[in-house]
Amino acid sequence: MASSIIASGITKTVTVSLSATPSSTIRATPQGGILQGGNPSKFDPKNPIILFIIQAGIILIFCRLLHFPLSRLRQPRVIAEVIGGILLGPSVFGRIPGFTEAIFPVASMPPLTLVANLGLLLFLFLVGLEVDLRYLMSNWKVALSVGAAGMALPFGLGCAIAWGLYNQFKDEPGTKPISFPVYMLFIGIAMAITAFPVLCRILTELKLLSTPVGVIVLSAGVGNDVVGWILLALCVTLVNAGTGIVALWVLLTALAWTLFLSYAVRPVFMWILKRTGSLQNGPTQTVVALTLLMMLTSAFFTGVIGIHPIFGAFLVGLLCPHDGGFAIKLAEKIEDLVSVLFLPLYFALSGLSTNLGLLNNGITWAYVIGVVAVAFFGKVIGGTLAARSCKLVWRESLTIGTLMSCKGLVELIVLNIGLSAKILSTRVFTIFVVMALITTFATTPLTSALYPTWYQKKLESWKRGEIDWNSKQATPDDFGRRDSISIEKLQTTQVGKMLVYLRLDSMPSLLAFVTLLAGEKSPEAPPKVHRLKQDTEVDGYNYNSNSTLSTKRSRPLEIHGVRMLELTERTSSVMNVSEVDEDTIHDPVVNIFRTFGQLNNIAVSGEVAVVPGASYASTLADKASELCSDLVLIPWSETGSIGERGNSFLDGTENRYTSGLHNQFVNNALSIPSCNTAIFINNGFGGHGEVRQQRLERTLSRLSQRSNLGMVPSLVADRSHHVFFPYFGGADDRVALRLVLQLAQNTNITATIIHISNADAIRQPEARSAADLFKSPEKEGVKVKDSPVELNNDVVGDISFFASLRDSLPSTLSSRVVFQSVETVTPLEETLARAKIEVGGSPKNAGDLIVVGRKSHFTDSDFVRNVGLNNAASERRQCIGQTAEAMMVEVIQTSLLVVQAGARLQERQAD
Repeated sequence: MASSIIASGITKTVTVSLSATPSSTIRATPQGGILQGGNPSKFDPKNPIILFIIQAGIILIFCRLLHFPLSRLRQPRVIAEVIGGILLGPSVFGRIPGFTEAIFPVASMPPLTLVANLGLLLFLFLVGLEVDLRYLMSNWKVALSVGAAGMALPFGLGCAIAWGLYNQFKDEPGTKPISFPVYMLFIGIAMAITAFPVLCRILTELKLLSTPVGVIVLSAGVGNDVVGWILLALCVTLVNAGTGIVALWVLLTALAWTLFLSYAVRPVFMWILKRTGSLQNGPTQTVVALTLLMMLTSAFFTGVIGIHPIFGAFLVGLLCPHDGGFAIKLAEKIEDLVSVLFLPLYFALSGLSTNLGLLNNGITWAYVIGVVAVAFFGKVIGGTLAARSCKLVWRESLTIGTLMSCKGLVELIVLNIGLSAKILSTRVFTIFVVMALITTFATTPLTSALYPTWYQKKLESWKRGEIDWNSKQATPDDFGRRDSISIEKLQTTQVGKMLVYLRLDSMPSLLAFVTLLAGEKSPEAPPKVHRLKQDTEVDGYNYNSNSTLSTKRSRPLEIHGVRMLELTERTSSVMNVSEVDEDTIHDPVVNIFRTFGQLNNIAVSGEVAVVPGASYASTLADKASELCSDLVLIPWSETGSIGERGNSFLDGTENRYTSGLHNQFVNNALSIPSCNTAIFINNGFGGHGEVRQQRLERTLSRLSQRSNLGMVPSLVADRSHHVFFPYFGGADDRVALRLVLQLAQNTNITATIIHISNADAIRQPEARSAADLFKSPEKEGVKVKDSPVELNNDVVGDISFFASLRDSLPSTLSSRVVFQSVETVTPLEETLARAKIEVGGSPKNAGDLIVVGRKSHFTDSDFVRNVGLNNAASERRQCIGQTAEAMMVEVIQTSLLVVQAGARLQERQAD
């Protein structure tokens, strides 16, 4: 028996061995890939990642390439993603023989759809984070009226057109039999919904978020978004439920789940956040994992009860707190992967499901036009009438209606749900995708045309009662004339209102300069005593209830600081804009500035602005115009970048001054503003100089990077400053001269002011020195206009201005301010020689300062010839001018202040 079993086993083994010959068709999967002749585009269910990488790469490249030109038209990225999907789908590339079978075969769609739907869950979670219900609660009246009317009218019109769509396309392939009321409900929702995330980005980019239009649209958009998702959940429930009683149970279960999340889960979640310090310091890795687990659990629950999983993810996002910026910091953890990879896949799938070839007859195109008209005009008319009922002007109301018509990516999500639920056929889906693209594309240009900046200024002035609506004072040209008048006044008055660009890396030197410009305090008040001892004499002071001593400054100066954070396409960045008021209260840089003002008895205020990097300069100009500022002070970046944090391995003088983006910002700032502008380039001013050591080796060792930390800087015993100002003439130098004299009113400042006159600009038949021209006309009995010396008109004005300020110098400044006059044929060379003598004489003081005007009467060729500067114009020279460039090259150990008069003032004087 045993021997027979053994023999049988041996026989089977031999049989199998013989069958496993090289000619056998049963082989293991080749592991050599393309080296063994494998085709990577062939879909393998056991290894789907290879084809998925090809698909994802093609989709991402297409979307990025399309977004580049569309971004120039200020279009959101979703437009590029959907158009990219349409191009890759059956409408365009799908017509190429073999393309779809090779790149997007039917068998490969489930893995791609799975990844895209996971991204959709994360995106709806981010949408919930982005929705701040505090906006809805604080503006509930206007949000209710605009939101309700903005949904009711398009919903009703959508229900009307649904009758035709239902009867025309209900029997098409890819749909299942549903009742007309359910179909009507879905079409009405698709018409009435507004894309809240895209709306936030449009408002932010157009700088409308803080305007009445922005507040109303954002508040109405929050309510519209929440109500739209609830109605969509109801529609999906009715489609998936077999009977009405089942649908009722599904809705009751969803309501119970929402209450459970709100009153059971959220309190425990808040306790965990407070316990771990996540509200104050941002979410820990454990808290991020817990939050995502909550999101997935909620999505699972809403999915298994018959509602789409995205509603569960949206609910958890709504429940996350916004206190302490928690929602923003949480969004920062996950947003890039979602927006860069997952969302393009999802919306490209929408495009792949879109077949423009199905729009192939007249009745279909009639419905395309009808759907677009109903979606657009229904929203515009409803929103406009509701806004007008809230006492807004017609143009303002029409802008609100136009913004509410934006569909964007939320509409596409709704359509994809309808396609997957087999409510919509592919043809109807394509009709609505075209509608979503058109309405989203039109929102930004129409809003820009209806609500331009000049109209906003006119409307604000009219609402404040400053102008009559038909007055010509509020037209754009008249705004310019009014600004020019204000600029001319700056020549004869000191700086009373100043706008400061706050940067974290420039705060020490910036605060030191502002302290000097604000002047000195009046005598300190006597020490405080108890109120019961106010009638006694303490330390020589006689206190009584009526005696007070002012501690105000002799020259009041109002300073407003603006800290600008860059607005990007990230969700967290847009959320920062909507919560900018809270950021202003808690921002550390703004709070440092406020504390500085309180300690020095200076009237300061501050704010945070989240704007695109390209709009930094225009933001400063708009704020300066709004505040009627006399001067805009812009510190040069310590790191050479727009951001406040640089790379320690790239820090250095060259990198600081060669950054293209920062140079462009400075150029724009000097060309846009109508008021005077000063660029402050710090080099140890205020005793806060940074020691830049030459490092022979750069390593990644933490010890080498931190070896200089812990060194306690020595105190600056000498708080004096010396200011050197070469006066060449021109609008910039006149403003700079006024500024130097205002700085000199501080007793810690001495100043040397030298008028450098170019001999070529003074044509004199008689031998007479330039110094004679500066003698007081009253003392010499000579009038400039009667002088036999032939002078250029600009030189005459410059000489008169310089002489008038010199002769009217207060006696309190005569011991600390010196006026000199020099005539030379090499003005810049002479200036550099004088600067080297004047500055740096007291190396232990709080830092010297050179003040120069950005432009003068001398041409660039004069500078190049006299100092030997390179003919190739550098970016730095274009920013700060030839004189400042020469100072930085030759006198590198001194801070520099480059002053430019208002742009319109320069044009006026040039004329």
